[in-house]
Formats: sequence, C-alpha cells, structure tokens
Amino acid sequence: MTNNYAKIAQDNLGQLYRDLPVNLAENLPGKKDGDQFIFNAFGETCEITPDGIFLANKNRSSVFDILISLYALNARPENCELLPFKAFKEFPDSMPYVGAFTTHTEQLLVPHVEKIKAGLDNIKEALNGEAAPQDMGGDFSMVVYPLPKIALCYIFYEPDEDFPASVTCLYSNNSRLFLPVDGLADVGEYTSRKIIEIVRK
Repeated sequence: MTNNYAKIAQDNLGQLYRDLPVNLAENLPGKKDGDQFIFNAFGETCEITPDGIFLANKNRSSVFDILISLYALNARPENCELLPFKAFKEFPDSMPYVGAFTTHTEQLLVPHVEKIKAGLDNIKEALNGEAAPQDMGGDFSMVVYPLPKIALCYIFYEPDEDFPASVTCLYSNNSRLFLPVDGLADVGEYTSRKIIEIVRK
C-alpha cells in the first residue's frame, strides 16, 4: 500500500511539473526558489521539488506527499474563507469518509484533551494557529492552519460528572476548493496526529 501511495504522489508531482502554473507560488502561497516551492505545511517547512516533497528536509509518510501534491495541483488564487465553519459531513460526497473522520480526527484527541489545553499556545505556534471566534462554544477551542489556505477549528469539551470529554473539528468554509473531500478527511487526521505529537514533547 505504501508503494501505491508513493506512486500516486509521484504521479501528482509529475503532473504538476509537466504544466507548472506560472502563479503557483502566489496561489499556495509560498516562496519560489528555482524549480522549488517552499511554504509551511503541517507545522513544518515544506519543499516541493521535481524529485520529491520534503517536510523539515525529510521524506515523510507518502500520505503527506499525496496531500501536499494534491494541494499544489488544486492551488488557486482564492483566499481561505474562514466563516462560517463547516462540519466535514456538510461537504458533498463526504458520507463514505464520515465514520473514519470521526474516529481518526475527533475521537483520536479525546484522551489528550487535558494535555491539549495545557499545550494550547505551543500548538497554535506550531500550526500557525489563532484563537477561535468566541461564539464557537466548548470549554476551549482554537483555529490551526495545517495548509496555508485550509483552516481547522477544534472545539474541546472537558469531561464532567455527566459527560465524557469530546472533540469537534470544523473546516474553513471554502476548504473544498483546495482539496478533494477524501484529502480533507486525511488533513483532519494528520493534523490531529500532529497535535498529539506536539503535546507529547
């Protein structure tokens, strides 16, 4: 499966460089350095090159390569439109992925709610984050940017005597412009994994 993922990512990269958009750096947005494009992705410096995609100067999981290559292929001039946030299930054709999204993006974080609250500033710093709008509810919340034009709003509910902890993840309103729906589901999962990585340091 990993080899299949790597092949998909390499095919995406080949497609990108065969007809390289002149305004790709602007649309990511990022910096162009020769035939390389540099921007921030999943809290790391990301380099897209004809030979591969590197996060913090390393080859990472092929899933990251697929997501980042798809993001580059879908790059367009529109800005991230934050509000109103959308639940993942509101995106067209999302139904086959809703169960996995709930498990791998939201429920994945439930055991870590206390550590996430304590590490909120570190998470926001790493993921270009900011405070969520005050009316988002929950006991605490944040907005992070795993990719420059895709924002995720995480809303956390701490456990009490009546209810267990829970987590809700919402997307910036026009996220679907920048990735297909299965890619958006993976962005949620890998952002949640990154949050856990940060709070475990």
